[in-house]
Amino acid sequence: MPDLFSWVQTPADWVLLFFCALLIGMSKTGIQGITLLAIPLMALRFGAKASTGLILPMLCFSDLIAVWYYRRSAEWKYIFRLLPTAVAGFFLAIGVDKLIPPEGFRHLMAFSILLGIVVMFYNERKGKENRFMNSWWYGPLFGLMGGFTTMIGNAAGPVMAVYLLSMRLPKYSFVGTSAWFFSVVNYLKVPLQVIVWKNISWNSLFINLFCIPCMVIGAVLGIWLVNKLPEQMYRKFIIVITILSTLALLI
Repeated sequence: MPDLFSWVQTPADWVLLFFCALLIGMSKTGIQGITLLAIPLMALRFGAKASTGLILPMLCFSDLIAVWYYRRSAEWKYIFRLLPTAVAGFFLAIGVDKLIPPEGFRHLMAFSILLGIVVMFYNERKGKENRFMNSWWYGPLFGLMGGFTTMIGNAAGPVMAVYLLSMRLPKYSFVGTSAWFFSVVNYLKVPLQVIVWKNISWNSLFINLFCIPCMVIGAVLGIWLVNKLPEQMYRKFIIVITILSTLALLI
């Protein structure tokens, strides 16, 4: 049996794990960006790199729920536009992992996302006159940022939220496209984290099993919120969550 108690030592650790699993489930089925509330909590308790090994299997499981529920809602042209540079972002993250301290990564991610938010609001103001949204580099740039941030800290939710909001997708297409994109990306990351970073083990996977009920509850809550919120209110809600979670990276 895996040495479970070498990882989770107190009741408070279990509460933290279950709360973060709930947030991850919610993020996958509609509340993009809320995962960034879980990431620093997990990092403080389990360590930055070790915590990404705990979080990734949670993301992968929650992805399965999301892609099943939103299986007909994805806009695949956006996924194909983002994927090649997202994979490049994986290797960029691995290459510079030892060159930039963790605080530097966190701030770099935050400033990149905030820049994207500025571009998104520019899109809103200019509408069809905006030249950035239709530029050849716009999608690939967000793909690179998404691949980089997801490999470093599973923190690409706000990056993708900014990109998909700027594409003005309806809420179900927004969630479905995001769900399928992250499902592909997260499963591609697993071998790299097992082989290169060695932060996924039988111990961590055993802990993840206990978190499944909370992920399912969180996924149901996310679906409920998406169904309840009107289109414009959902869009504003996601923008607010994205901004708040990004600012949390700067603290």
